[in-house]
Amino acid sequence: MAGWWPALSRAARRHPWPTNVLLYGSLYSAGDALQQRLQGCEADWRQTRRVATLAVTFHANFNYVWLGLLERALPGRAPRAVLAKLLCDQVVGAPIAVSAFYTGMSILQEKDDIFLDLKQKFWNTYLVSQAFENLTNFSLVPVQWRTAYTGVCGFLWAIFVCFSQQSGDGTLKSAFTILRTKWTSAIEGSPEK
Repeated sequence: MAGWWPALSRAARRHPWPTNVLLYGSLYSAGDALQQRLQGCEADWRQTRRVATLAVTFHANFNYVWLGLLERALPGRAPRAVLAKLLCDQVVGAPIAVSAFYTGMSILQEKDDIFLDLKQKFWNTYLVSQAFENLTNFSLVPVQWRTAYTGVCGFLWAIFVCFSQQSGDGTLKSAFTILRTKWTSAIEGSPEK
């Protein structure tokens, strides 16, 4: 087990694109699976496959290219560069990623109106999006690990956004309300009561 980190580190240096894409896709898919579990649902592996497909074919690649572009255009970790990258990401990157998620999932789920979730949930989801993740990413994380770090944050983000796509309205309040209700029901129904 101790040898996995050096091997992963070597892979990220030698083959940064596929390593980051696979890590991101794996973490994003795991986020969907955990989100289902947190809601107390049976595992829907078809749904997780759709999330994995979207994560690997679009999101991971988009993040890899986008983060590299931002670093080339605005190099460094100085506060001004970090804030410029953060602003660019929130104005350009985040809207593309949120839009691609809702539209892509609707296409993969073969919904009649592929833009309905996007129209209903975009603004709420966009407002919740990743300002903290990007601030730490641009100021603390080495360039070769930024997409993978985004994948770790994407794992947490995927829990939220997959929940939102399945049964929420794109707000943190709806996610916490449903989770609190489920956990309260589970505690009240436990035989140890």
